[in-house]
Amino acid sequence: MEIITARIDKETKEKMKKFSYINWSDVIRESVLKRLRDEESRERVIDKEAVAEGITKAAMIRKSSIGWNSTEEIRKWRDIKR
Repeated sequence: MEIITARIDKETKEKMKKFSYINWSDVIRESVLKRLRDEESRERVIDKEAVAEGITKAAMIRKSSIGWNSTEEIRKWRDIKR
């Protein structure tokens, strides 16, 4: 483990003393790790080919099917439920 130093104002230090049962080193460590994970996730390289493939698949799904009428299909299933 490495040691780092951080400065905080006196008021914050006094508030921390009121909650002395809290392991402030752990709180700070967890906060730093969370921030690192957030920053690393923003850094990831986007696979442009995978994005393009996903866009193509989504467009195909959205296309209307020839001979299929959504209104008729909805009516059919509503009638079945009755």
